[in-house]
Amino acid sequence: MKNIERIPTHVAIIMDGNGRWAKAQGKERYEGHIEGVDSVRECIKAALSSGVRYLTLYAFSTENWGRPIEEVDALMELFCKSVIAETPELTKQGVKVVMIGRRDRFSERVRSHLQSIEQATASGNRLTLVLAFDYSSREEITTAVQAIAHRVAAGEIAVEDICETTIAQSLYTAAIPDPDFIIRTSGECRLSNFLLWQASYAEMYFPEVMWPDFKQEQFIEALEVYASRERRYGKL
Repeated sequence: MKNIERIPTHVAIIMDGNGRWAKAQGKERYEGHIEGVDSVRECIKAALSSGVRYLTLYAFSTENWGRPIEEVDALMELFCKSVIAETPELTKQGVKVVMIGRRDRFSERVRSHLQSIEQATASGNRLTLVLAFDYSSREEITTAVQAIAHRVAAGEIAVEDICETTIAQSLYTAAIPDPDFIIRTSGECRLSNFLLWQASYAEMYFPEVMWPDFKQEQFIEALEVYASRERRYGKL
């Protein structure tokens, strides 16, 4: 581990490029997702060793439901198998897993595995691993606005009392600090409906490496990029 002067508290990653990686290797898309699980392991290790406290992974977007049913089913099966395989090591490492996004559209089996890994790792205090699963930032913000509107209608708060904090505390991420650093692998330069509110002042990094090739070395290189930047938050 290199001596990096400034370490972000919260790193968020859009894990992009599994399908293109698989195609370039002459493999099926599903095989790219399988290889991507190893990159998740590698980045968790790098986050732990470097002192990152929160690691958010864009695991499954709401838009991903529009993919071929065979690929969606394969992703759900891979998730369930990964929960079974990874829970003991995550617990040993002190990693706490939490999920943001909707749960009602998942099968009972997937919901059960989500609950299982959250409960098994609840006491983790070294790293919080946030899985954005069936996640849409626009839907998150819409849901927050609806919740605030209900509070206003119930007389709990006045319209003029609504502020940025009110909204932030109504989001899925109310208990999680905003990301300092957002990484999107594969070279694509967009957020794709990911943490739109929370990303207001995050530093961003778009390495061209595909997610299955993004390992500990690439994670540390990304932290070096972050450390080289000056965060001004709109000020001089």
